[in-house]
Amino acid sequence: MITTDYMLKALDASGGVKIVLAASTRLVEYARQRHNTSATASAALGRVLTAALLMTHDFKASSDVVSIRFTGDGPAGVIIATATGAGTVRGYVSNPQADLPATPSGKLDVGGLVGREGYVEVVKDIGLKQPFSGRVPLVSGEIAEDLVNYYMYSEQIPTLLALGVLVDVDLSVKSAGGLMVQALPGADEEVIAQIESQVLAGGNISSSLLEVDSLETLLQRIMGELDYQIIGKQDLEFCCTCNRERLQVILSSYSREEIEGLCDDNGIVEVTCNFCNEQYHYTPEQIIKAKKPQP
Repeated sequence: MITTDYMLKALDASGGVKIVLAASTRLVEYARQRHNTSATASAALGRVLTAALLMTHDFKASSDVVSIRFTGDGPAGVIIATATGAGTVRGYVSNPQADLPATPSGKLDVGGLVGREGYVEVVKDIGLKQPFSGRVPLVSGEIAEDLVNYYMYSEQIPTLLALGVLVDVDLSVKSAGGLMVQALPGADEEVIAQIESQVLAGGNISSSLLEVDSLETLLQRIMGELDYQIIGKQDLEFCCTCNRERLQVILSSYSREEIEGLCDDNGIVEVTCNFCNEQYHYTPEQIIKAKKPQP
C-alpha cells in the first residue's frame, strides 16, 4: 500500500504517449475530515481533487493554476477543485452530506449524486494574458468520463482517464488516486492501444493502489514490456490559501454598520472558508482596526 501522496510522470520510449499517475489517499481523507462528507460525496470530491492534480502535469511554474467546476442536477450541488503547479489542491462540494444508495453493482453512485444534466468547466491560468477556459456538457456525472469529453472537445487531446476513491465502512478513505494517458502528436496507435488494454485489465485504480507499494511499481505493471522513462515526480497535498489576516482585510472593506450586521448574538463575526471549512472569528473592533487609512 502506498503511504504518501505524490504524482509520477512518464513517457513511452518514442515520446508519443504521456502517462501520469497520482496517489491521493491522504489528501482526499483530509478533505473528507474537513468537510465531513458522506461516502458518495467523498468519492465525488476525491475524484475531482485528484483530476485537478493530474491536469497540472504539464504546468511549467508552481504558480500555474487549474480550476474544475462540476455543476450538475444531482443532490451534490456544485463541486469545485483548484490545483497548482506546486502540487497543492483544495476543493469542496456544496452539499457534503448528500448521499445516495449504492448502484445495483454495489458501487457508490457518483453519477447520480453529481447528476447527468449540467456541465463541467475548466479554467487554466498559466501566465498568459488571459486564462484559458473550456466548458462542455456532462456525459455521465462520473467525473472521469466527463473530463475525457472535455479534453476531446475543448483541447482536442485524446485522453484516457481513470479516477478512483475507495471508502471504508467507517467512511474513511481507504484508497484514492488516478491515472491519465494522453496521446501526443505522432503517437504510435499500437502503443496507445497496448497501454489502454493493460490499464483496463488492471481493473479499478483505487484497488490497484492497494496492491502496490509505489506508483513506480504500478507504472511498471501498466507498461508491461513497453519501454518508458520517468520524467517527473512531485509530492501532493491538500492546502488551502485562506488565512486569518487576509479575511480580516476583506471584511474591513465593509462599513461599520455592515460589520455589526454580520455579528452573532455574542457580537462575533464568524467566517467559514468554503474550500477547507476553517472557521475564523473576529470582533468588530478587530475588523475595523484592519481598515486602511483614507488618503
